[in-house]
Amino acid sequence: MSIPRASVVITTKNRKEDLRVALESAFTQSVPVEVLVVDDGSTDGTADMVRDEFPVTRLERSEVSVGYIVARNRAAGLATTSIVFSIDDDAAFSTPMVVEQTLTEFANPRVGAVAIPYTEPNKSQRIHQSSPGGTEVFVTDVFIGTSHALRRDIFLKLGGYRECLVHQGEEGDYCLRLLNAGFVTRLGRADPIHHFESPLRDLRRMDLHGRRNDVLFAWHNVPMPYLPFHLAATSSNGLLSGIKLGRPLRMLRGTLSGYGACLSRWTHRQPVGAVVYRLSRRLKKGGAIRLDEIELTLPEPRL
Repeated sequence: MSIPRASVVITTKNRKEDLRVALESAFTQSVPVEVLVVDDGSTDGTADMVRDEFPVTRLERSEVSVGYIVARNRAAGLATTSIVFSIDDDAAFSTPMVVEQTLTEFANPRVGAVAIPYTEPNKSQRIHQSSPGGTEVFVTDVFIGTSHALRRDIFLKLGGYRECLVHQGEEGDYCLRLLNAGFVTRLGRADPIHHFESPLRDLRRMDLHGRRNDVLFAWHNVPMPYLPFHLAATSSNGLLSGIKLGRPLRMLRGTLSGYGACLSRWTHRQPVGAVVYRLSRRLKKGGAIRLDEIELTLPEPRL
């Protein structure tokens, strides 16, 4: 039997029907993969379903929920291969070729993560985070958590996701730290992952932590003299978003919670370099850029 070159990790909680679809798609991949499920305190029989229907899955169960950021970090630590693919329990590989196609995109040693194309079939057939073409490496500012692959050794050396974020926003924080270490997030060209967005998603929690973590992202990463301006823009944009969505108080509470959290993390600032920060803003506002156009401005890879 061939030795797996990649791990497919899925963190889950109380979504066993969704998880079944995700696992079925993982086990149909064209190359051998290690499949690892981290059950974050499910009470709906998830663990029994995995053991009964997918017995070759590595199952790690926590009796008490620790949150999906902590669970994702745990999954990366438990994986035994060099490349870790992460999908949500409400997602699935659209074809058996996704892992094989994506593995080739790590050929360039500057690539620390790949943002795999994805769709949201319950909304539209639009394909997100897809490379604009060719074999060139196009660099982006962030990947979505349900559709990415990363180099495990770099992830672990950078400390994984920042666990104080609890919920939401860990991907952008990690991708910026990755860029500061001299590695890039590449837009993928593989067949898409389908993200079905479970109706069990907690929008209240997402609103609160989303705004909180926008503030914490700035506090941890943004260098001076840009920090005050970034915080002002983040705060106003969060409030405007809340007004637009009809949830202003929830968004405001999240923003204030973020500033409160900064007080307890006064000594935790590790801002990225000014050049890296400006490049990340350029990527966020202007879209992906070819690696050969920016490589000379990147820090030398270091870890």
